[in-house]
Amino acid sequence: MNFRHLLVALTLASGINPAAHAISDNSWEDISDVGVIGLIGTALIFPTTRDDWEGLRQAAYSIGTAAGVTLIGKTLVDEERPDNSDDDSFPSGHTANAFASATTLYRRYGWQAGVPAYAVATLTGVARERSRQHHWYDVVAGAAIGGISGWFFTDAFNDKVQLVPWVDSKGGGVAVSMRW
Repeated sequence: MNFRHLLVALTLASGINPAAHAISDNSWEDISDVGVIGLIGTALIFPTTRDDWEGLRQAAYSIGTAAGVTLIGKTLVDEERPDNSDDDSFPSGHTANAFASATTLYRRYGWQAGVPAYAVATLTGVARERSRQHHWYDVVAGAAIGGISGWFFTDAFNDKVQLVPWVDSKGGGVAVSMRW
């Protein structure tokens, strides 16, 4: 695994740069937004840096399923947010998407990608509760939805066999590459 690619993807996706403090007031809500956007971006960008199109598909399924289940939950359960802004508190969508992304990175690329991703996902969940957007149980439910979604749709990366789709002006197909 090339950690420079992971670090670059995480940095680009989350918008971390020297000017970040000038843009953000460093509130809990901003932290949760940056965390979930960064993790989703990393889960979708990192596979492309490795030409791992199957990993990209698995990440998209994991995140999409977590988002869909969360929206269904919010529709079925009318739970008032702690700040009384609306009744879409349960479950936490930010946390579900963060944990779907983190679990996908862990399952696909191992603990080296998973540990920092789970740290950011946990911070995202804590920030949702601290910003009074969610109760603690909303966050726990979101983490469970995301974790299960990521676990269900993601397999470990195997770079010995690659299937790569291709298209040109005369047609398209799938190229199979094997390393031994």
